[in-house]
Amino acid sequence: MLNREFVLSFREAAPYINTFRGKTFVLAISGEAVMEGGFYNLSQDINLLVSLGVRVVLVHGIRPQIEALLKRFGLNRLFHRDRRVTDASTMEIVKQACGITRHGIEAQLSMGMPNSPMFGAHLRVAGGNFITAQPLGVLDGVDMQYTGQVRRIDVDGINTRLSAGELVLLSPVGYSVTGEAFNLTMEEMAAQLASALKAEKLIFVIEGRGVTNELGQFVSSLTAQQAEDLLQAGHLQRDVTAYLPYAVKATRDGIPRAHLVSHHEDGSLLAELFTNGGTGTMIARDSLVKVRSAVIDDVGPILNLIRPLEEQGILVKRSREHLEMEISQYSVLEHDGKIYGCVAMHAFPEAGMAELACLAVAPERREGRFGETLLKHVEYQARTQGLKALFVLTTQTAHWFVERGFAEAGRGQLPLARQAFYNNQRRSKIFVKQL
Repeated sequence: MLNREFVLSFREAAPYINTFRGKTFVLAISGEAVMEGGFYNLSQDINLLVSLGVRVVLVHGIRPQIEALLKRFGLNRLFHRDRRVTDASTMEIVKQACGITRHGIEAQLSMGMPNSPMFGAHLRVAGGNFITAQPLGVLDGVDMQYTGQVRRIDVDGINTRLSAGELVLLSPVGYSVTGEAFNLTMEEMAAQLASALKAEKLIFVIEGRGVTNELGQFVSSLTAQQAEDLLQAGHLQRDVTAYLPYAVKATRDGIPRAHLVSHHEDGSLLAELFTNGGTGTMIARDSLVKVRSAVIDDVGPILNLIRPLEEQGILVKRSREHLEMEISQYSVLEHDGKIYGCVAMHAFPEAGMAELACLAVAPERREGRFGETLLKHVEYQARTQGLKALFVLTTQTAHWFVERGFAEAGRGQLPLARQAFYNNQRRSKIFVKQL
Protein backbone atom coordinates (compact mmCIF):
# COMPACT_ATOMS: atom_id res chain seq x y z
CA MET A 1 0.00 0.00 0.00
CA LEU A 2 1.24 3.48 -0.88
CA ASN A 3 2.60 5.38 2.11
CA ARG A 4 0.78 8.65 1.52
CA GLU A 5 2.31 10.37 4.54
CA PHE A 6 5.81 9.68 3.23
CA VAL A 7 4.94 11.04 -0.21
CA LEU A 8 3.50 14.26 1.22
CA SER A 9 6.49 14.71 3.53
CA PHE A 10 8.93 14.17 0.68
CA ARG A 11 7.10 16.68 -1.49
CA GLU A 12 7.16 19.19 1.35
CA ALA A 13 10.92 18.76 1.70
CA ALA A 14 11.70 18.94 -2.03
CA PRO A 15 11.70 22.77 -2.37
CA TYR A 16 14.07 23.06 0.60
CA ILE A 17 16.40 20.42 -0.86
CA ASN A 18 16.64 22.41 -4.09
CA THR A 19 17.13 25.69 -2.23
CA PHE A 20 19.85 24.41 0.13
CA ARG A 21 21.96 22.55 -2.44
CA GLY A 22 25.36 24.25 -2.68
CA LYS A 23 24.67 26.53 0.31
CA THR A 24 26.88 26.75 3.40
CA PHE A 25 25.52 25.91 6.85
CA VAL A 26 27.50 26.58 10.02
CA LEU A 27 26.34 24.04 12.58
CA ALA A 28 27.35 24.69 16.20
CA ILE A 29 26.86 21.79 18.60
CA SER A 30 27.07 22.21 22.34
CA GLY A 31 29.47 20.09 24.34
CA GLU A 32 26.45 18.70 26.21
CA ALA A 33 25.02 17.29 22.97
CA VAL A 34 28.24 15.37 22.34
CA MET A 35 28.79 14.26 25.94
CA GLU A 36 25.25 13.00 26.50
CA GLY A 37 25.30 10.68 23.50
CA GLY A 38 23.01 12.86 21.41
CA PHE A 39 25.46 13.04 18.54
CA TYR A 40 24.79 9.51 17.25
CA ASN A 41 21.49 10.37 15.59
CA LEU A 42 22.67 13.87 14.77
CA SER A 43 25.66 12.48 12.87
CA GLN A 44 23.31 10.57 10.57
CA ASP A 45 21.36 13.75 9.82
CA ILE A 46 24.58 15.68 9.15
CA ASN A 47 25.68 12.98 6.71
CA LEU A 48 22.33 13.30 4.99
CA LEU A 49 22.76 17.08 4.67
CA VAL A 50 26.15 16.65 3.03
CA SER A 51 24.79 13.98 0.69
CA LEU A 52 22.10 16.47 -0.42
CA GLY A 53 24.78 18.95 -1.44
CA VAL A 54 24.82 21.16 1.66
CA ARG A 55 28.28 22.52 2.57
CA VAL A 56 28.60 21.93 6.32
CA VAL A 57 31.02 23.57 8.74
CA LEU A 58 30.66 21.91 12.13
CA VAL A 59 31.84 23.67 15.29
CA HIS A 60 31.66 21.80 18.58
CA GLY A 61 31.65 23.00 22.17
CA ILE A 62 33.68 21.54 25.05
CA ARG A 63 32.42 23.23 28.23
CA PRO A 64 31.20 20.11 30.09
CA GLN A 65 34.25 18.15 28.93
CA ILE A 66 36.55 20.83 30.37
CA GLU A 67 34.60 20.88 33.63
CA ALA A 68 34.85 17.10 33.97
CA LEU A 69 38.61 17.12 33.39
CA LEU A 70 39.20 20.03 35.77
CA LYS A 71 37.31 18.14 38.47
CA ARG A 72 39.25 14.94 37.79
CA PHE A 73 42.61 16.69 38.15
CA GLY A 74 41.52 18.89 41.04
CA LEU A 75 42.09 22.17 39.22
CA ASN A 76 40.21 25.37 40.02
CA ARG A 77 37.81 27.01 37.59
CA LEU A 78 37.74 30.80 37.24
CA PHE A 79 35.41 32.98 35.18
CA HIS A 80 35.29 36.69 34.46
CA ARG A 81 32.47 38.33 32.49
CA ASP A 82 31.13 34.84 31.81
CA ARG A 83 34.39 33.89 30.08
CA ARG A 84 36.74 31.22 31.34
CA VAL A 85 40.09 32.54 32.54
CA THR A 86 42.48 30.09 30.88
CA ASP A 87 45.84 29.72 32.59
CA ALA A 88 48.56 27.35 31.33
CA SER A 89 47.20 24.35 33.26
CA THR A 90 43.66 24.96 32.12
CA MET A 91 44.84 25.34 28.52
CA GLU A 92 46.28 21.84 28.68
CA ILE A 93 42.86 20.65 29.84
CA VAL A 94 41.24 22.53 26.93
CA LYS A 95 43.50 20.71 24.47
CA GLN A 96 42.64 17.35 26.01
CA ALA A 97 38.94 18.14 25.90
CA CYS A 98 39.21 19.14 22.24
CA GLY A 99 41.05 15.96 21.34
CA ILE A 100 38.62 13.67 23.13
CA THR A 101 35.56 15.42 21.73
CA ARG A 102 36.88 15.77 18.21
CA HIS A 103 37.87 12.11 17.94
CA GLY A 104 34.45 11.07 19.21
CA ILE A 105 32.71 13.23 16.60
CA GLU A 106 34.92 11.96 13.78
CA ALA A 107 34.24 8.38 14.82
CA GLN A 108 30.47 8.94 14.68
CA LEU A 109 30.68 10.71 11.34
CA SER A 110 32.72 7.83 9.90
CA MET A 111 30.18 5.13 10.68
CA GLY A 112 28.68 3.31 7.71
CA MET A 113 26.70 0.44 9.17
CA PRO A 114 24.33 -1.45 6.85
CA ASN A 115 20.67 -0.44 7.22
CA SER A 116 21.68 3.01 8.45
CA PRO A 117 21.37 6.37 6.64
CA MET A 118 25.18 6.56 6.55
CA PHE A 119 25.76 3.24 4.76
CA GLY A 120 28.17 3.88 1.89
CA ALA A 121 28.39 7.61 2.63
CA HIS A 122 32.20 7.79 3.08
CA LEU A 123 32.01 11.30 4.45
CA ARG A 124 35.43 12.95 4.62
CA VAL A 125 36.14 15.23 7.58
CA ALA A 126 38.63 18.09 7.20
CA GLY A 127 40.23 20.22 9.87
CA GLY A 128 43.29 22.35 10.47
CA ASN A 129 44.59 25.76 11.39
CA PHE A 130 41.79 27.70 9.71
CA ILE A 131 41.33 30.03 12.70
CA THR A 132 43.96 32.58 13.66
CA ALA A 133 43.46 33.80 17.23
CA GLN A 134 44.77 36.51 19.48
CA PRO A 135 44.69 36.89 23.26
CA LEU A 136 41.67 38.54 24.80
CA GLY A 137 44.06 40.46 27.02
CA VAL A 138 43.38 42.07 30.39
CA LEU A 139 39.75 42.82 31.27
CA ASP A 140 38.98 44.93 34.33
CA GLY A 141 42.44 44.16 35.68
CA VAL A 142 42.00 40.40 35.13
CA ASP A 143 44.55 38.77 32.80
CA MET A 144 42.55 36.31 30.66
CA GLN A 145 45.86 34.63 29.72
CA TYR A 146 45.15 31.91 27.11
CA THR A 147 41.54 32.91 26.60
CA GLY A 148 41.42 34.30 23.09
CA GLN A 149 39.26 35.70 20.32
CA VAL A 150 39.11 35.18 16.58
CA ARG A 151 41.52 37.38 14.66
CA ARG A 152 41.26 35.96 11.16
CA ILE A 153 39.45 33.13 9.34
CA ASP A 154 40.98 31.30 6.39
CA VAL A 155 37.87 31.56 4.22
CA ASP A 156 39.60 30.35 1.05
CA GLY A 157 41.01 27.31 2.83
CA ILE A 158 37.63 26.33 4.28
CA ASN A 159 35.84 26.87 0.96
CA THR A 160 38.39 24.68 -0.82
CA ARG A 161 37.59 21.78 1.53
CA LEU A 162 33.84 22.38 1.24
CA SER A 163 34.04 22.48 -2.56
CA ALA A 164 35.72 19.08 -2.44
CA GLY A 165 32.62 17.68 -0.73
CA GLU A 166 34.21 17.47 2.70
CA LEU A 167 32.77 18.44 6.06
CA VAL A 168 34.93 20.96 7.92
CA LEU A 169 35.14 20.20 11.65
CA LEU A 170 36.47 22.96 13.89
CA SER A 171 37.24 22.92 17.60
CA PRO A 172 37.02 26.09 19.72
CA VAL A 173 40.77 26.62 19.68
CA GLY A 174 42.71 29.09 17.55
CA TYR A 175 46.40 29.60 16.90
CA SER A 176 48.36 32.84 17.00
CA VAL A 177 51.12 33.96 14.65
CA THR A 178 53.52 33.32 17.52
CA GLY A 179 52.54 29.64 17.62
CA GLU A 180 50.41 29.74 20.78
CA ALA A 181 47.00 28.11 21.19
CA PHE A 182 44.05 30.02 22.64
CA ASN A 183 40.75 28.91 24.11
CA LEU A 184 37.84 30.39 22.13
CA THR A 185 34.10 30.65 22.75
CA MET A 186 32.22 28.24 20.51
CA GLU A 187 29.19 30.51 20.00
CA GLU A 188 31.27 33.54 19.07
CA MET A 189 33.47 31.50 16.77
CA ALA A 190 30.44 29.99 14.99
CA ALA A 191 28.82 33.38 14.45
CA GLN A 192 32.02 34.84 13.00
CA LEU A 193 32.46 31.80 10.75
CA ALA A 194 28.93 32.18 9.43
CA SER A 195 29.51 35.85 8.64
CA ALA A 196 32.94 35.31 7.04
CA LEU A 197 31.70 32.41 4.90
CA LYS A 198 28.47 34.24 3.97
CA ALA A 199 26.60 31.18 5.16
CA GLU A 200 22.95 30.55 4.40
CA LYS A 201 22.28 29.44 7.96
CA LEU A 202 23.78 29.41 11.44
CA ILE A 203 22.32 26.59 13.52
CA PHE A 204 22.89 26.12 17.25
CA VAL A 205 22.08 22.64 18.57
CA ILE A 206 21.27 23.24 22.22
CA GLU A 207 19.70 21.68 25.32
CA GLY A 208 16.17 23.05 25.08
CA ARG A 209 13.74 23.17 22.20
CA GLY A 210 14.21 26.88 21.59
CA VAL A 211 12.70 30.14 22.82
CA THR A 212 9.73 30.30 25.18
CA ASN A 213 8.32 33.65 26.25
CA GLU A 214 7.42 34.87 29.74
CA LEU A 215 4.06 33.06 29.48
CA GLY A 216 5.77 29.75 28.81
CA GLN A 217 4.64 29.74 25.17
CA PHE A 218 7.00 28.32 22.57
CA VAL A 219 8.08 30.82 19.91
CA SER A 220 8.86 29.28 16.52
CA SER A 221 10.12 32.41 14.75
CA LEU A 222 11.46 35.81 15.73
CA THR A 223 12.86 38.88 14.09
CA ALA A 224 16.22 40.07 15.37
CA GLN A 225 14.50 42.97 17.12
CA GLN A 226 11.97 40.69 18.81
CA ALA A 227 14.79 38.44 20.00
CA GLU A 228 16.67 41.42 21.42
CA ASP A 229 13.52 42.56 23.24
CA LEU A 230 13.13 39.12 24.82
CA LEU A 231 16.77 39.11 25.90
CA GLN A 232 16.31 42.54 27.45
CA ALA A 233 13.22 41.37 29.35
CA GLY A 234 15.30 38.60 30.93
CA HIS A 235 12.75 35.77 31.04
CA LEU A 236 14.56 33.31 28.77
CA GLN A 237 16.05 29.93 29.60
CA ARG A 238 19.74 29.78 30.46
CA ASP A 239 20.87 27.99 27.30
CA VAL A 240 18.79 30.29 25.07
CA THR A 241 20.31 33.34 26.79
CA ALA A 242 23.76 32.01 25.97
CA TYR A 243 23.17 31.34 22.26
CA LEU A 244 20.47 33.79 21.16
CA PRO A 245 22.69 36.93 21.16
CA TYR A 246 25.04 35.27 18.66
CA ALA A 247 22.12 34.18 16.49
CA VAL A 248 20.90 37.78 16.48
CA LYS A 249 24.37 39.11 15.66
CA ALA A 250 24.67 36.71 12.73
CA THR A 251 21.40 37.89 11.21
CA ARG A 252 22.45 41.52 11.75
CA ASP A 253 25.66 40.68 9.87
CA GLY A 254 23.72 39.41 6.86
CA ILE A 255 23.05 35.72 7.55
CA PRO A 256 19.49 35.10 6.26
CA ARG A 257 18.45 32.73 9.05
CA ALA A 258 19.72 31.49 12.41
CA HIS A 259 18.16 28.58 14.29
CA LEU A 260 18.04 27.13 17.79
CA VAL A 261 17.33 23.39 17.72
CA SER A 262 17.21 20.80 20.49
CA HIS A 263 19.59 17.84 20.48
CA HIS A 264 17.25 15.78 22.67
CA GLU A 265 14.61 15.18 19.99
CA ASP A 266 15.72 12.75 17.30
CA GLY A 267 15.35 14.29 13.84
CA SER A 268 14.81 17.84 15.09
CA LEU A 269 17.51 19.22 12.78
CA LEU A 270 15.88 17.73 9.68
CA ALA A 271 12.40 18.79 10.79
CA GLU A 272 13.63 22.35 11.33
CA LEU A 273 15.23 22.55 7.90
CA PHE A 274 12.87 20.58 5.66
CA THR A 275 9.34 21.18 6.97
CA ASN A 276 7.17 24.28 6.79
CA GLY A 277 6.53 24.42 10.53
CA GLY A 278 10.00 23.48 11.75
CA THR A 279 10.61 22.29 15.28
CA GLY A 280 12.91 24.88 16.90
CA THR A 281 13.16 28.66 16.88
CA MET A 282 14.19 30.53 13.74
CA ILE A 283 15.61 34.07 13.89
CA ALA A 284 15.58 36.40 10.90
CA ARG A 285 16.80 39.97 10.62
CA ASP A 286 13.44 41.15 9.30
CA SER A 287 9.90 39.82 9.45
CA LEU A 288 9.40 36.47 7.73
CA VAL A 289 5.99 37.62 6.50
CA LYS A 290 5.93 40.03 3.58
CA VAL A 291 3.11 41.30 1.38
CA ARG A 292 4.14 42.52 -2.06
CA SER A 293 2.63 43.32 -5.44
CA ALA A 294 2.12 40.23 -7.57
CA VAL A 295 4.07 39.67 -10.78
CA ILE A 296 3.37 37.43 -13.76
CA ASP A 297 5.46 34.59 -12.27
CA ASP A 298 3.03 34.48 -9.33
CA VAL A 299 0.07 33.41 -11.49
CA GLY A 300 0.82 29.71 -10.97
CA PRO A 301 1.02 29.90 -7.15
CA ILE A 302 -2.12 32.08 -7.05
CA LEU A 303 -4.02 29.51 -9.11
CA ASN A 304 -2.90 26.78 -6.70
CA LEU A 305 -4.28 28.84 -3.81
CA ILE A 306 -7.67 29.70 -5.30
CA ARG A 307 -8.58 26.51 -7.20
CA PRO A 308 -9.79 24.57 -4.09
CA LEU A 309 -11.87 27.59 -3.03
CA GLU A 310 -13.35 27.89 -6.52
CA GLU A 311 -14.31 24.22 -6.47
CA GLN A 312 -16.09 24.79 -3.14
CA GLY A 313 -17.95 27.76 -4.57
CA ILE A 314 -16.31 30.21 -2.18
CA LEU A 315 -14.57 32.13 -4.96
CA VAL A 316 -15.65 32.93 -8.51
CA LYS A 317 -13.68 30.94 -11.07
CA ARG A 318 -10.86 32.84 -12.76
CA SER A 319 -8.91 31.68 -15.78
CA ARG A 320 -5.15 31.94 -16.10
CA GLU A 321 -5.64 34.49 -18.86
CA HIS A 322 -7.87 36.60 -16.61
CA LEU A 323 -5.28 36.53 -13.83
CA GLU A 324 -2.46 37.43 -16.20
CA MET A 325 -4.42 40.44 -17.49
CA GLU A 326 -5.23 41.70 -13.98
CA ILE A 327 -2.05 40.64 -12.16
CA SER A 328 -1.17 44.28 -11.37
CA GLN A 329 -4.25 44.43 -9.13
CA TYR A 330 -3.14 41.44 -7.04
CA SER A 331 -0.88 41.16 -4.01
CA VAL A 332 0.68 38.04 -2.53
CA LEU A 333 1.76 37.18 1.00
CA GLU A 334 5.08 35.40 1.42
CA HIS A 335 6.36 33.62 4.50
CA ASP A 336 10.07 32.89 4.34
CA GLY A 337 9.98 33.30 0.55
CA LYS A 338 7.02 30.98 -0.11
CA ILE A 339 3.58 32.28 -1.20
CA TYR A 340 0.80 31.42 1.26
CA GLY A 341 -1.86 34.01 0.44
CA CYS A 342 -3.22 36.37 -2.19
CA VAL A 343 -5.75 39.18 -2.55
CA ALA A 344 -6.93 41.59 -5.23
CA MET A 345 -8.07 45.19 -5.00
CA HIS A 346 -10.19 46.71 -7.77
CA ALA A 347 -10.49 50.48 -7.42
CA PHE A 348 -13.58 52.50 -8.35
CA PRO A 349 -12.26 56.05 -7.84
CA GLU A 350 -15.40 57.72 -9.24
CA ALA A 351 -17.32 56.21 -6.31
CA GLY A 352 -14.52 56.59 -3.77
CA MET A 353 -14.57 52.82 -3.17
CA ALA A 354 -12.49 49.70 -3.76
CA GLU A 355 -13.46 46.06 -3.99
CA LEU A 356 -11.53 43.46 -2.01
CA ALA A 357 -11.58 40.24 -4.04
CA CYS A 358 -9.97 36.83 -4.31
CA LEU A 359 -8.76 36.72 -0.71
CA ALA A 360 -7.20 33.28 -0.21
CA VAL A 361 -4.83 31.76 2.35
CA ALA A 362 -3.25 28.30 2.24
CA PRO A 363 -5.05 25.87 4.62
CA GLU A 364 -1.93 25.25 6.72
CA ARG A 365 -1.58 28.96 7.43
CA ARG A 366 -5.17 29.97 8.19
CA GLU A 367 -4.45 30.08 11.91
CA GLY A 368 -1.56 32.51 11.41
CA ARG A 369 -3.64 35.69 10.90
CA PHE A 370 -2.45 35.90 7.30
CA GLY A 371 -5.97 36.83 6.20
CA GLU A 372 -5.93 39.87 8.51
CA THR A 373 -2.53 40.85 7.15
CA LEU A 374 -3.83 40.81 3.58
CA LEU A 375 -6.96 42.75 4.60
CA LYS A 376 -4.87 45.46 6.28
CA HIS A 377 -2.68 45.65 3.20
CA VAL A 378 -5.70 46.31 0.97
CA GLU A 379 -7.07 48.87 3.44
CA TYR A 380 -3.73 50.68 3.33
CA GLN A 381 -3.69 50.59 -0.48
CA ALA A 382 -7.20 52.03 -0.63
CA ARG A 383 -6.42 54.82 1.82
CA THR A 384 -3.29 55.85 -0.04
CA GLN A 385 -5.42 56.22 -3.19
CA GLY A 386 -7.82 58.48 -1.35
CA LEU A 387 -10.67 55.96 -1.33
CA LYS A 388 -13.18 56.11 1.52
CA ALA A 389 -14.70 52.64 1.64
CA LEU A 390 -13.95 49.00 0.94
CA PHE A 391 -16.55 46.49 -0.18
CA VAL A 392 -16.59 42.74 -0.63
CA LEU A 393 -19.00 40.24 -2.18
CA THR A 394 -19.13 36.86 -0.46
CA THR A 395 -21.32 33.78 -0.23
CA GLN A 396 -19.76 31.80 2.63
CA THR A 397 -17.44 34.04 4.66
CA ALA A 398 -19.81 36.77 5.83
CA HIS A 399 -19.01 36.37 9.54
CA TRP A 400 -15.27 36.70 8.96
CA PHE A 401 -15.75 40.12 7.38
CA VAL A 402 -18.37 41.26 9.91
CA GLU A 403 -15.92 40.46 12.72
CA ARG A 404 -13.44 42.79 11.03
CA GLY A 405 -15.63 45.86 10.76
CA PHE A 406 -17.68 45.25 7.62
CA ALA A 407 -21.44 45.92 7.61
CA GLU A 408 -24.01 44.35 5.30
CA ALA A 409 -25.18 46.64 2.50
CA GLY A 410 -27.52 46.62 -0.46
CA ARG A 411 -26.69 46.37 -4.13
CA GLY A 412 -27.48 50.03 -4.54
CA GLN A 413 -24.44 50.95 -2.42
CA LEU A 414 -22.08 49.41 -4.95
CA PRO A 415 -20.42 51.59 -7.57
CA LEU A 416 -22.57 51.74 -10.70
CA ALA A 417 -19.86 50.03 -12.76
CA ARG A 418 -19.84 47.11 -10.27
CA GLN A 419 -23.64 46.87 -10.09
CA ALA A 420 -23.70 46.11 -13.80
CA PHE A 421 -21.63 42.96 -13.26
CA TYR A 422 -23.42 41.64 -10.16
CA ASN A 423 -24.01 37.88 -10.56
CA ASN A 424 -27.67 37.19 -9.79
CA GLN A 425 -27.09 33.42 -9.78
CA ARG A 426 -24.48 33.53 -7.00
CA ARG A 427 -26.52 36.03 -4.99
CA SER A 428 -23.45 37.12 -3.07
CA LYS A 429 -23.97 39.21 0.04
CA ILE A 430 -22.44 42.66 0.01
CA PHE A 431 -20.44 44.08 2.90
CA VAL A 432 -18.91 47.55 3.19
CA LYS A 433 -16.28 48.94 5.53
CA GLN A 434 -15.68 52.66 5.91
CA LEU A 435 -12.00 53.56 5.95
